[in-house]
Amino acid sequence: MKTLIAAYSGVLRGTGSSILSALQDLFSVTWLNRAKVEKQLQVISVLQWVLSFLVLGVACSAILMYIFCTDCWLIAVLYFTWLVFDWNTPKKGGRRSQWVRNWAVWRYFRDYFPIQLVKTHNLLTTRNYILGYHPHGIMGLGAFCNFSTEATEVSKKFPGIRPYLATLAGNFRMPVLREYLMSGGICPVNRDTIDYLLSKNGSGNAIIIVVGGAAESLSSMPGKNAVTLRNRKGFVKLALRHGADLVPTYSFGENEVYKQVIFEEGSWGRWVQKKFQKYIGFAPCIFHGRGLFSSDTWGLVPYSKPITTVVGEPITIPKLEHPTQQDIDLYHTMYMEALVKLFDKHKTKFGLPETEILEVN
Repeated sequence: MKTLIAAYSGVLRGTGSSILSALQDLFSVTWLNRAKVEKQLQVISVLQWVLSFLVLGVACSAILMYIFCTDCWLIAVLYFTWLVFDWNTPKKGGRRSQWVRNWAVWRYFRDYFPIQLVKTHNLLTTRNYILGYHPHGIMGLGAFCNFSTEATEVSKKFPGIRPYLATLAGNFRMPVLREYLMSGGICPVNRDTIDYLLSKNGSGNAIIIVVGGAAESLSSMPGKNAVTLRNRKGFVKLALRHGADLVPTYSFGENEVYKQVIFEEGSWGRWVQKKFQKYIGFAPCIFHGRGLFSSDTWGLVPYSKPITTVVGEPITIPKLEHPTQQDIDLYHTMYMEALVKLFDKHKTKFGLPETEILEVN
């Protein structure tokens, strides 16, 4: 009898140990799966933005044209009718949605790289600002995440400041895409819009202009820190006309997230790119990132490299209704010097050697 009880107790002890071991294994597997799920959500959040950037406008235009030819044609008619009445809304700052800017998807977007926003000085709510964003990279992912979403808490870091990321006006002629962009506080990068925001929208406005534009995107490649700025003076003239302070802003890592085929000057590839840039406003780039399920394959998902956007010290700009070329050149030079100084001050903090030099073209 004692032998049976001892054996039974041994089985129970063995069973308990086995169950405990199984539970530990289960929690361990669950944790691993959760981490993998989290990573895939990050990848998907980035991919949806990339696809939106590349094809959403064209896809929605095609779908609406198709709807015109179906029994649901009235839906397309109503949308285009409303579009006519709403056509100038982007020029007045659009329709910012705090709900959209706070979507959880943007936090996954942020954590994929990760992206962070570094504040070096306060921005006063009694002033307006033009932030020159450098470099463009392939898609300006840091500019979007930091200023068109609340993922990096831009509104908390700069309380009372309304950021407006300026992008190609052609994007706002695309149905549905225009609504998506406006909800994040994105506006057209043209004189009418900037004049309105800096003169008829009160104070506390910060317009983010990717100064290098399409030309700069053509030279974007890992390991290269170069900006197209020397002959870009239009944003300085606008700042002078409205008395808006200039703020140099540099994103370390923006050029690291995609690899691009760089065509040499004089080649047929560069000729095609420049023609597109001249007549359409953007330059088609041949680039690649990683695949959706593996970092060892090619795809549209950017590589997960850190992007750190540093917002520098504002340069106080006087209001001159008719600035002279001498005025423009003076403040443009001050801006270039401030940008180089900002780069040199922070470069070693974000993985660059002390000998690294910012190339200003």
